[in-house]
Amino acid sequence: MRHGIGGFVAMESRATPTLSRLADLLLVASITKTLSESGTRTLQHQSLSISEPLLLQILRSRSVHPSNKLDFFKWCSLSPNFSHSPSTYSQIFRILCRSGYLHEVPLLLSSMKRDGVDVDSHTFKVLLDAFIRSGKFDDALDILDHMEELGTSLELNTYNSVLVALVRKNQVGLALSIFFKLFDAFSTGGQEGSAVPSFSFLPNALACNELLVALRKSDMRVEFKKVFDKLRTIRSFEFNVCGYNICIHAFGCWGYLDTSLALFKEMKQRSLVSVSFSPDLCTYNSLIHVLCLVGKVNDALIVWEELKGSGHEPDAFTYRLIIQGCCKSYRMDDATAIFNEMEYNGFVPDTIVYNSLLDGLFKARRVVEACQFFDKMVQEGVRASPWTYNILIDGLFRNGRAEASYTLFCDLKKKGQFVDGVTYSIIILQLCKEGLLEEALQLVEEMEARGFVIDLVTVTSLLIAMHKQGQWEGLERLMKHIREGDLVPNVLKWKANMEDSVKYQKNKRKDYSPLFSPKEDLSEIISSRASSVAKVDDISENTEEKDDDNWSSSPHVDLLANLAKSTGDSLQPFSLSPGQRVQAKGDNSFDIDMVNTFLSIFLAKGKLSLACKLFEIFSDMGVNPVRYTYNSMLSAFVKKGYFEQAWGIFNEMGEKVCPADIATYNVIIQGLGKMGRADLASSVLEKLMEQGGYLDIVMYNTLMNALGKAGRMDDVNKLFEQMRSSGINPDVVSFNTLIEVHSKAGRFKDAYKFLKMMLDSGCSPNHVTDTILDFLGREIEKARYEKASIMREKNSS
Repeated sequence: MRHGIGGFVAMESRATPTLSRLADLLLVASITKTLSESGTRTLQHQSLSISEPLLLQILRSRSVHPSNKLDFFKWCSLSPNFSHSPSTYSQIFRILCRSGYLHEVPLLLSSMKRDGVDVDSHTFKVLLDAFIRSGKFDDALDILDHMEELGTSLELNTYNSVLVALVRKNQVGLALSIFFKLFDAFSTGGQEGSAVPSFSFLPNALACNELLVALRKSDMRVEFKKVFDKLRTIRSFEFNVCGYNICIHAFGCWGYLDTSLALFKEMKQRSLVSVSFSPDLCTYNSLIHVLCLVGKVNDALIVWEELKGSGHEPDAFTYRLIIQGCCKSYRMDDATAIFNEMEYNGFVPDTIVYNSLLDGLFKARRVVEACQFFDKMVQEGVRASPWTYNILIDGLFRNGRAEASYTLFCDLKKKGQFVDGVTYSIIILQLCKEGLLEEALQLVEEMEARGFVIDLVTVTSLLIAMHKQGQWEGLERLMKHIREGDLVPNVLKWKANMEDSVKYQKNKRKDYSPLFSPKEDLSEIISSRASSVAKVDDISENTEEKDDDNWSSSPHVDLLANLAKSTGDSLQPFSLSPGQRVQAKGDNSFDIDMVNTFLSIFLAKGKLSLACKLFEIFSDMGVNPVRYTYNSMLSAFVKKGYFEQAWGIFNEMGEKVCPADIATYNVIIQGLGKMGRADLASSVLEKLMEQGGYLDIVMYNTLMNALGKAGRMDDVNKLFEQMRSSGINPDVVSFNTLIEVHSKAGRFKDAYKFLKMMLDSGCSPNHVTDTILDFLGREIEKARYEKASIMREKNSS
């Protein structure tokens, strides 16, 4: 019996939990059925004993709809004898994130804060991820603030993933605010008595790199430098190679060459301690790109050679960068040599490489080689783009092959390929230059009929042509074919108001304006140039003596870094990219681009008063001029002979952090040539070369003319040889200048030599050549007559 009783008691004790479990299951089933049928309307708090396990079972049930789970969760909150735990809040938050009921989260967060409950960091991470995926970034930031109030800390990886997600969602501002909040918390972590949040740490290098890349792409220079400076103040944070590459590229593109070079030098020094900091191929590519961008192509070529000896092999992107830099600076011999090396090493040049070579060869007046390269491009099967044909058409026009250019344009139209709005704009501009306004308007009609938008560049060319010829009757035809119907009326209305405001002003300006005053006396340029060159030489000598015993795998880059640090040259002084007249901005083009349009019209007629008034009005409005604006003003002042004011424009251009380009120096050299100041022209040329500039064919012709008029014929011949050795073929202007200056200097044999060289090179003479040859013939006859007179006097004596 004892065994029987004992067995019954044991059986009863085992059955009690089973019955209790069964009762819970029946209760859960009953509540689930009620929620599915009628919701929480029929539930009563007195008849149900709510517990945390019961609520969790209901929330985890797959048969209950998420909305019913949320209603039951809120119904339980109203029970006087029940309070939610972190587990129940965590479970309902996960349900809301999975089902998309994110709008309910803020109310539950407030309820959780009121109940004094704090969920774990993993639940907050789920909430953050859900809000970021849904694009509700403000709510995600509110969650971070809520965590800070509760004292809940996220794991470091959580913040890293949040920053990366925000950056990739293009929410750079929000990511930046989170970064600064983390940095402030980290920086106050070591201070006694400071209220430091529990998440006092910084994101890792990957998240910081993502943020820096986003700031670079958004051109947020101030924010980029602020983040960079803050990271540099943290000893525990180290840039990896990728971070160094990002900063070298960004600072270099923004003109801070000294910072880029210093970072590269720092990488080389740290690589002596740890191989993980050694510059990689991306580092060298960034440095070459930066040096080419600021015009220091010579230095880029030296870095290019150092790259090939550093253990890294150039890739296709490296070849593209160095070829583009050489082509933009007219170093066509170097560009073609590197192109041949690229093919020899098994890399297939793409369309961008061929376009760069074609553009450079046409600008260097090497038309035959350019056409041969285009034939090679077609034979190699490289696909030509519309930009390729635009380069061909524009290059043929610029090199006196107008018939071939127009024939190519007509052939492309017949095929219906590779013709875009830019192609039409090039042809219309050329027709306007030749005074063929009717033909240009016909092309505008054809351009509109084919669906191309008539942009501000085309409108500007036509308005200038109409203004020069006084044929405003074509304006109505132009207005019919412009899709942006308000563009031309606004132009004309603004032009009329502009002229009236200047016409009826009380104090009229003179033909020149004191708006630009030179900051530097022209007479001091030569001495300042000489002293600056001597200073750089002294720095170089001291640097060589100091680093004589220190081995470096990049000695030239180290020297550049030392020079940049010594001279303090942190802003971009020269640009390889030419100043653009109009940038595509759609409906917002009525700003500085419109200013440039009116400047082109006013300055074409020599109306400097109107141009200066226009410049002053828009400057007061806060519209920042661009290089094209300054170059247009420079050209007009130089043509009028106001070189002092032109030099003032040049000085202001540098102060506005608007780097000068080759067109700027061309205008300056032309003005000095007209003044007969070949010495000043040489000094300005030295300044150009020091800032990483280069000479194009226009500047060579201008300098040869200025030196020839000053009687410095030996310098003229040296400059001519330098032009040929740099890869630029002389054009008809070059030969005309050489023949003229040698004729006037009495060097008739040299003048005849250049005439023969001109004919042998296939350069066709023009009407200017005929005039110069007539002068040369008269001078030769005059010299023969004088020689005969001298001989007769000797014989008679």
